[in-house]
Amino acid sequence: MRKNYYQKLAFMGMLLIVLLAFQKYTSREKEDFPEVKFITESSAALSLSDFDPNDLDAKQWMHLGFSEKQASTILNYKKIVGGEFTSKDQLKKCYAISEEKFTELKSFILLPENGKDHFEKFKTNDKKEISVSKKFNPDGLSASEWMKMGFSEKQAEAILKYRNYLGGSFVSKEKFKECFIISSENYSKLEPYILLPIKTPDNFRKSGNQYAIKSTIQYHSFDPNTLDLDGWKGLGFSEKQANTIINYRERNLRGTFKSLEDIKKCFVISPEKFQELSPYIKLNTNTTLQKQETDFSKIDLNRITFKQLLEFGLDEKSAGSMIGFRKKLRGFVNKQQILDTYNIDKNLVQKLISIAPLDVSNVPKYTLTEAPEEWLKDHPYFKYSADKIIFYRTTYTDDKKILKLLKLKPEYEERMKLYLK
Repeated sequence: MRKNYYQKLAFMGMLLIVLLAFQKYTSREKEDFPEVKFITESSAALSLSDFDPNDLDAKQWMHLGFSEKQASTILNYKKIVGGEFTSKDQLKKCYAISEEKFTELKSFILLPENGKDHFEKFKTNDKKEISVSKKFNPDGLSASEWMKMGFSEKQAEAILKYRNYLGGSFVSKEKFKECFIISSENYSKLEPYILLPIKTPDNFRKSGNQYAIKSTIQYHSFDPNTLDLDGWKGLGFSEKQANTIINYRERNLRGTFKSLEDIKKCFVISPEKFQELSPYIKLNTNTTLQKQETDFSKIDLNRITFKQLLEFGLDEKSAGSMIGFRKKLRGFVNKQQILDTYNIDKNLVQKLISIAPLDVSNVPKYTLTEAPEEWLKDHPYFKYSADKIIFYRTTYTDDKKILKLLKLKPEYEERMKLYLK
């Protein structure tokens, strides 16, 4: 009996120990499971520096993190607003730029916060008295003719830009009135003299449709083979149309209209317009027009002239862009820079640079510590960092140290080095 009693007691003791151990195990505080963080793919942080959005091409917008389609949309939007962004607020309205992306870029954009200052200039000039004495077709007026009416030079340029945006014609008084440069007061003065339909046609599109509107231009005899851009514009053509006519003459006809039929075939000259012009066209049929023949294999690309570029086949816009960019750079140092120029015919320019040499011996170069302030602030490759360079060089005399402090993207630094000693 005692034996059984002690066995039961031992069993109960062991059972009690097991129960206590189990209770201790189950009552332990639960350990927190480590927080799981998912790594998402994100674009590398951009190394940003100050920039003017008016100077960027599609490739440079893409460097800022935009897709090719977004970059194209931004450039199209710039054309719609007159070819130039005037403020950060205006840029922000481009739907291809999200709020988050705009916030990221905002502090680096070299534009005023809003366009108030830009429009104040027009308002100030608008106080000048506008005068008109006879009826006119605004489609045929040049910038100088708008200025004779009393508009400022900037206002005249803006009116022409708006006309080009509409496709080369104001189409109607209604559309003319929408030009933001022309105040309600000035429109009231001009309206009785404007030779345009009152209402806009229902089928009007801003994509360049042209509408035949009776011209009031006083024509004089002219030779279409000697007419330049301003000459064609003086006949009532838009700048875009005038460029097309010149390109057609220079490229398709090798520089010479040989007959009235050649002129008639140019698609931007409507049958009605040709009918108006034909009595005044005086083709030089007695002698063959001789064009200057230039040996482009001997013409330095840093000295080639505007006329020589036209002779090679570039239109005035391409030639002007190339000469203008070269002037800002104070000379090209490699041929790739020429291909990177905005608004050029890249295929034709590629052909040119494969023929013509490039002499870089006269292109000015400086160290960052010695470069003139005016040069730094005006040069396309340095102007966005000019203030920082001028500040850093008061302390440091080593170009490498200054370049390091600027924290530029590698491609921007390489561009600078092209013009550094």
